[in-house]
Amino acid sequence: MSERPSVMFVCVHNAGRSQMAAAWLSHLAGDAVEVRSAGSAPADQVNPAAVEAMAEVGIDIAAEKPKVLTTEAVKESDVVITMGCGDACPIFPGKRYEDWELEDPAGRSVDGVRPVRDEIKNRVEKLIASLLPAKA
Repeated sequence: MSERPSVMFVCVHNAGRSQMAAAWLSHLAGDAVEVRSAGSAPADQVNPAAVEAMAEVGIDIAAEKPKVLTTEAVKESDVVITMGCGDACPIFPGKRYEDWELEDPAGRSVDGVRPVRDEIKNRVEKLIASLLPAKA
């Protein structure tokens, strides 16, 4: 793993879970971790309920845009965290892979997104502790 670890969050639409996870990691780890997110079939926009749920905790993801998953982005990442994208994520030797089973916030109200947001925060905090033990 590189001195400044790189983490890639991948879900199907890159509109909810992976966007919230990337935002939490950027918010909690700052510049200590390079953060990416992408989707195997990106949506046109970030889920408005996810934007609202993150705004409630002071994190603005309104300007984020769903991005397409590329082989290059996976190759450049030390850790790849998938969230329901199945076999769409390419596998490369030497990478750390985790699959986070999380409810898909698509089509949910902000009330339905909050528990997903909070679960993602808990998982990101554990991820930071494993990547940057001195910061935990």
